[in-house]
Amino acid sequence: MSLDKQHCRKINASQRPRLNSPGEGSGSGDSGILNEQVLVLVFESIRWDVETICQTASVSKKLRAVAERILWRHLCLNRAPRMMETLTSGTQNGRIGGGWHALGKLLFFCCGCESTRHFGLSEPLPGHFVRESRFSKTSGRSFLVKKCRGDLLYVSDPCEHSVRNREDDLGIYRGVFLGFQKSKTRALLIRRLELEERGRCPYCGARVWSMTAARLVPKSAARRLGSKEGGLEYFVCVNGHMYGTCWLVPLSSEDEDIDDVDEDDGGSDNSDRDINRFGFVQHNALHAMYVTVSDDEDIDDIDEEDGDNDDSDEDTNQYYNHKRQGKEDAARLWHLKSNKAGSPAHKNIVSYGPDN
Repeated sequence: MSLDKQHCRKINASQRPRLNSPGEGSGSGDSGILNEQVLVLVFESIRWDVETICQTASVSKKLRAVAERILWRHLCLNRAPRMMETLTSGTQNGRIGGGWHALGKLLFFCCGCESTRHFGLSEPLPGHFVRESRFSKTSGRSFLVKKCRGDLLYVSDPCEHSVRNREDDLGIYRGVFLGFQKSKTRALLIRRLELEERGRCPYCGARVWSMTAARLVPKSAARRLGSKEGGLEYFVCVNGHMYGTCWLVPLSSEDEDIDDVDEDDGGSDNSDRDINRFGFVQHNALHAMYVTVSDDEDIDDIDEEDGDNDDSDEDTNQYYNHKRQGKEDAARLWHLKSNKAGSPAHKNIVSYGPDN
């Protein structure tokens, strides 16, 4: 073959139209995945296992970008649909402050804690995945001063940790604001103090304000947590993520007696417990974990005004002390106390995979 013919073939080959690389035309960009919708279907089949998403994101920068752009968003929307519907209402393109990956981490991860200037610890505690979480708008109202009660804040129940040489358990809780950039809480924080010099949000890495230093911690927060007044601290980051710690008051002997009575009354087999645990049907996956989102309509009046309802506060403390014992019919106990045995308070039950 002559050199002229070889040269012509090379030119023709260079002028041929290039085939789309894997992912082009399917919205996958440079991820190298033929169709990202296939990846979404794979994670749907495993119920959006959070540990698998973390492992996938750690494979490469491209997959991490896919996880942050697609997977974390789908995880949040599938695990807590009503909570996500509320948090994205009125936002442009459903954007979340700090990103979907930060919100996904907040849903399923206890951030641990270390000593701060207002809350001392003998040693830091590491973060971990949680087996069960309950987020509540009503609980969130208890963490806001009266002039900020118009803001919407979801807060989890405290994750309990035993501490050496202390009788009290350590509670670690977390939450997220709706529309924090336009909230009254943010406006007050900006007027009252500067951002913390060293503290960073464990979920998005942004700078934080200390609600304790700003004197924006109401008495109702301690009552809601089952803690002593002054025995708690929490922070809010510029993206609206909240996290904090508290010392949980030890349970009294009366609370333990109540637990014994409820155990006798709830003498059902394991199959019944699968249905009765907070009023939902448990999935059969091994090591299943749950996130509960509650609107708490039945207890919406609790802590409306600080110190105005002693009986309600006593019932609320009993409810949370009972829940701290890990009994599976805590929600039923509350409905019996309030004579409202209708629909369960816990809604939007979602599960995810094995513990870390």
